[in-house]
Amino acid sequence: MADSHDHGNVRRTFWAALLTGGFMLAEIAGGIVSGSLALIADAAHMLTDSVSLTFAWVAFRLAERPPDDERTYGWHRFQIVVAFANGLSLFFIIGWIVWEAVQRLAEPVPILGGTMLLVAAGGLLVNILAFALLHGADRENLNIRGALLHVMGDLLGSVAALAAAVVILWSGWTPIDPLLSMLVAAILLRGAWRLVRESGHILMEGTPVGLDIATIRADLEQNVPGLEAVHHIHVWSLTQEKVLITLHAKVADPARAADVKGAIRRRLGELFSIAHATIEIE
Repeated sequence: MADSHDHGNVRRTFWAALLTGGFMLAEIAGGIVSGSLALIADAAHMLTDSVSLTFAWVAFRLAERPPDDERTYGWHRFQIVVAFANGLSLFFIIGWIVWEAVQRLAEPVPILGGTMLLVAAGGLLVNILAFALLHGADRENLNIRGALLHVMGDLLGSVAALAAAVVILWSGWTPIDPLLSMLVAAILLRGAWRLVRESGHILMEGTPVGLDIATIRADLEQNVPGLEAVHHIHVWSLTQEKVLITLHAKVADPARAADVKGAIRRRLGELFSIAHATIEIE
């Protein structure tokens, strides 16, 4: 079943990336022709999402490779490095959108509302299709859940561009375009900060969110027979899904060391979802 899920994730992520990346090019062209900054801002969002989806697909494929002497943990961390770089690049895109929006508020430019409306409607349709593709994948996978959140953000950007086009066609009030572009930039900023913060925490070998070392220590000492004390606990993760732990365990009877280690591993897996544990017996 897991292989079937993985294959479905790879296939659906590939098609979602192809859809998003393909229409991103059309949206940039439409933004330039119509003069709409909202379309270009949404295209920037689609660019980051298509990159994220592409590297999510690459990460799924690389994760299939076995560890070797140079990469003893395999290629799992690759997706985290990419996420961090992608988040940093978003800040530059956001800065450009805000700068351009301020310039256009000071000196409005003509906007072809009809062209903008057609392109924005096409973007909304593409995002709905991409969302439907990912919605059918394994939503317990954090890579897929992250991709879904990105596409949902794109949906909001397309709606903003669509709303701006309607306002321009109805009233001719072009400042709505840079104003809604700033809204899209704000949506991007929130996602970028969260992406950089979470991926940076993993790269810094931080304790995974939701795990507390004191709680792990207390639980093991209270519930594992033959275990006297636990110390030198280190918990980190390769990805959000792959958590690792090392610890020293003091046992009452050295002859039962193997049993205690087995009980610790089972407890860590069942209660804390930690599948990879390195245990030093004292």
